Amino acid sequence: MSRSSLLSCSALAACVLAVSTTACAQEAREFNIPAGSLGDALNLFATQSDQQIFFTGDLVAGLRTPGLRGRHAPPEALNTLLRGSGLAWSQTRPGVIFLRRSGPSEAAESPVLLDEIIVTGTLLKTSGELASPVVVLDRDDLDRRGPATVAEILKDLPQNYAGSANPTATLAGVDGAGSNSVFATGVNLRGLGADATLVLVNGRRLAGTGYRGEFADVSALPSAAVERVDILLDGASALYGADAVAGVVNVIMRRAFNGQESRLRIGAAEGGAEDLMVSHLAGTSWETGSALLSYEYQQVNAFSSLDRPWTADGDLRPFGGTDHRTPFASPGNIVAFDPVARGYVSRWAIRPGPSGTATTPADFAAGEANLQATAQGQDLSPETERSSVYGRIRQSLGERLELTADLRFSQRDYSIAGATTPAVFNVTSANPWFVSPSGAASHTIGYSFYRDLGPPHRFGSSRSLGVTAGGALELGRDWSLEAYLAHAEERGSSGTEGRLNSRFLNEALGNIPDDPATPYRAAVDGYFNPFGDGTANGRAVLDFISNGYTRAHDRSRASSANLLLTGPLFNLPAGPVQAAVGLQFRREGFNTQVESLGSTVAPVLTITPEQDRKISAIFGEVRVPLVGEGNARAGVRRLELSLAGRFEEYDDFGSTANPKLGVIWSPLETLSVRASWGTSFRAPGLPQLHDASAISVTSLPRAGANVLSLYLYGGNPDLEPETAETFTLGFDYRPVGGGTLTASLFSTEFSDRIAQPVAANIARALTDPSLQPFVTLVDAANNPADLALVNSYLNRPDFASGSLFPPTAYGAILDGRWVNTGAVSVRGLDLSARYPLLTGSHALSLDASASWLIDYDIQPTPTADVRDVLGLVGYPARLRSRAGAVWSYGSWGFDAHWNHVSAYEGLAGQEIAAWNTIDVRASWSAESGPLAGLQLALSVQNLTDEDPPFYDSPAGYGFDAAQASVLGRTVALQMIKRW
Repeated sequence: MSRSSLLSCSALAACVLAVSTTACAQEAREFNIPAGSLGDALNLFATQSDQQIFFTGDLVAGLRTPGLRGRHAPPEALNTLLRGSGLAWSQTRPGVIFLRRSGPSEAAESPVLLDEIIVTGTLLKTSGELASPVVVLDRDDLDRRGPATVAEILKDLPQNYAGSANPTATLAGVDGAGSNSVFATGVNLRGLGADATLVLVNGRRLAGTGYRGEFADVSALPSAAVERVDILLDGASALYGADAVAGVVNVIMRRAFNGQESRLRIGAAEGGAEDLMVSHLAGTSWETGSALLSYEYQQVNAFSSLDRPWTADGDLRPFGGTDHRTPFASPGNIVAFDPVARGYVSRWAIRPGPSGTATTPADFAAGEANLQATAQGQDLSPETERSSVYGRIRQSLGERLELTADLRFSQRDYSIAGATTPAVFNVTSANPWFVSPSGAASHTIGYSFYRDLGPPHRFGSSRSLGVTAGGALELGRDWSLEAYLAHAEERGSSGTEGRLNSRFLNEALGNIPDDPATPYRAAVDGYFNPFGDGTANGRAVLDFISNGYTRAHDRSRASSANLLLTGPLFNLPAGPVQAAVGLQFRREGFNTQVESLGSTVAPVLTITPEQDRKISAIFGEVRVPLVGEGNARAGVRRLELSLAGRFEEYDDFGSTANPKLGVIWSPLETLSVRASWGTSFRAPGLPQLHDASAISVTSLPRAGANVLSLYLYGGNPDLEPETAETFTLGFDYRPVGGGTLTASLFSTEFSDRIAQPVAANIARALTDPSLQPFVTLVDAANNPADLALVNSYLNRPDFASGSLFPPTAYGAILDGRWVNTGAVSVRGLDLSARYPLLTGSHALSLDASASWLIDYDIQPTPTADVRDVLGLVGYPARLRSRAGAVWSYGSWGFDAHWNHVSAYEGLAGQEIAAWNTIDVRASWSAESGPLAGLQLALSVQNLTDEDPPFYDSPAGYGFDAAQASVLGRTVALQMIKRW
């Protein structure tokens, strides 16, 4: 983290408009800046002068400038742009400019400390270029993107893979991690896992979310209070510690604000997902400090799978796919276990008569089947209601000491229609509704309770808290000392109502005698009729068998005490050698408990004892300028080395040390070449070490049939940390007159990865040869040893799914527990470009960004072969890009961007077509008059309403939620009013 002084009464930087250590040179440069918005003009000035400028959005809100053309010295040019604005500027060091409000006492003001500047990717005060690539999304970028929240914007980032850690991925069955119990949204850079991307807020860690606490929930942040987002696309454990393997996302909240700002946004897609967001921000500044408070409310309606034809019923044949419906249907089927297919097949389809129930053998169709989607009627995005608060206060005590504190709180409640659990059960002649097409005394029924009970109601909440308090002390000679305490906490609750209780079902079927421990009496309240069409059973029967439920609660905590000392060591001909050294003590904790009523008369409470760990760290960074302005020569205008290192000691598994090296070389004033190398690590999560073992049931495809499988999962106390080696090589080109071109080659070698190989590839668990070490095929119907093995698992107290299926039904046992697996290797190229075009009073800026993967190789186990999975479903696509233009003229603005995801392959080698969409946004701002400070914007995502590319998903949905959106065209109207 980099800390710098600001002038008294000024506010923290809102934008970094250019990055360079070039001094504020006095030689004339060519400027071409049209009249218009002062904010846009300063952006062009920064690009064309090669300077770095810090200012807040409210400082320039509503201000205009007459523009500038011709050759001018940068100070002269800046004065011209600011003339009449009431703003002044100053430098605290060459090339770093700060804006502030001017006043009568301006001449007497002298720079004093005061507020912090956060620069992601370094601990040093110097704010020059970094050896690692950083993408910056400032406030204007965030507003122009279209989505309502920062979380949605980050999900669409080209470097992010949305196949995990977001609600739609979880509900559509593509999230192999399976831990997103509260439907949070994380960031998954490079597709290395959301737990391999470190998310910070103002440089501070968040607590983990979900029932394993393994990733940070960016959807909990109040988006209107965000100033900018920095995305460091490089491993950074040497700077930030664990989890910074794929990169770092640092969300910078607004640091100061004068006045008030209100926001209203209304959006919707066809069929649902209506979105309302309201926020208000108020702030003030005084001579020695500032304070702000922001509140944001958002309500989003659910989006049902029934609202799109390719997600409605599981039959994807009309779209070129296959039929994913199963014989677990309503009306049901008389089924038998097929040992060859290792799954249930229908022998007779139940065809109820006019009365709504089958009453004679004629009401059955031999060799036919009633079919139904397993996830019939499930929502693909939840209904949510969120309230978020952010507050910050800053106070200077004298000219050397500054105290700051901030508070962040969010409460998010959600509700969805869940998937109905399919069931196989026996029914005998003891049931008065029993009827047989063959004269047998009992039958096995494949059934769905969707029509009887409807989809189960899933609900929950997520509560996020973050508190930071600290101070910065100027020690003199450009040295400063910063100390702060931070605490973050996440509390998650989730549950399901209307869950089938298999114990109560067997009682209602008459398979077991009436239990005196329950109030139900089958002879009085009625027997369950499995031969009906979903309307044959009375309310008393249905209420009894659907008495099941689950309740889960988890709590994740992260607290730390931090100390950082920064300043210059000594001077070289090229400049001062900057150094930083810090200490950190961190404590993390996690606990969870689950109460379940699914197969017993009384609820079962499972409590995982609270686990915590303590981490001590010492870290530092040094930047050495070898060549600079004072000793530049032809071909070497600048040469700079940086070295960082961090040593951490964990009280539960040992210690780790990670270095990072960087070099920046500028052969020309307009060109910088950079390279970095380092190691990173991720410590095993507390749940990954200590999770209680459990067993559930799943159904997986194999040889054209669905095989009922037992799935084992739980923690592993013998896990070792993941390690990674990262390397980047790139350049930044900024020609005179504006424009930027950036390219970065990157490589990440991930070893000892902590994973659940079966969970990550669950759809291929029975067909992927690399997963054979984790799969045991059984024939419980014919092999007594296999039957005994299955029964040994079914009789364990951690069997969570209840006895909905007979022991002979199972064909496989899967080991999904946490292990240190093999390796992952990812290489690719990031590109970005921006170029301003000016015509009279019109300003047009072209921009493009892309992430192109060259290799994505995995080794699922240490003994498995290395596989290239690039361009395969379940992994990142080869190319993701975004390109477009931003035009402004006076009070009007228009944005248009094209988004592209390249074609890739499905599980069977079928092509999944490329996806191309267009987003547009039109805006109008009132610069003066009674509506001054008002901005209206209309945004449309997926303007042409392109359907997602068809994918024959094993979940029965005809799209891939990891690469495309099911919503189609989404329209939103936003109003911003500054008071």
